[in-house]
Amino acid sequence: MIKAVELRKGKTILHDGQPAVVHEAQHVAKGNKRSYMQAKIKNLKSGVISDVRFNVDDRVEVPYVEQKEYEYLYREGDKFVVMDLENYDQLTVDADVVGDAAKWLRPNEKIKCEFFNGLMISFELPFTVELTITDAPPVVKGATATNQSKEAIVETGAKVRVPPFIENGTKIRIDTRTGEYIERAN
Repeated sequence: MIKAVELRKGKTILHDGQPAVVHEAQHVAKGNKRSYMQAKIKNLKSGVISDVRFNVDDRVEVPYVEQKEYEYLYREGDKFVVMDLENYDQLTVDADVVGDAAKWLRPNEKIKCEFFNGLMISFELPFTVELTITDAPPVVKGATATNQSKEAIVETGAKVRVPPFIENGTKIRIDTRTGEYIERAN
């Protein structure tokens, strides 16, 4: 059991006796009124996404989930193929389980997966990944505005806002939780 205020994206909970994954969780405090947690959860059996409001002191049941490390191999249509690092078994994962992580996935990337009753429910990348810029607009001379950024495309096809000095072929570090540029990589 955890307090509702500890809910985070990707956390597996039991809601109304059914396993569910938290897609969004936000702490809301309005003036003199009591604060609460607004969460968007997906029922793992039915696939229904619903908005739920918890008091911050409510207790939420957390089921036992098994965590295991895998290696991402390749994409096959809307399925993703991963390999178990211990016994080399390969699994296919649906795109809805992978979610936003698909934008940052490169072959041979290490990932963590969570299983509940033999069903993969979560697909988690490291917090930062290093990707190479494949398409970046050229630097505009004379543009001296501070904090000016441009949109560049990385090797996975995702778009990222980067500083103006970043060019094609530059390796950068990206925060996979927010999708934001962190720094140039060595």
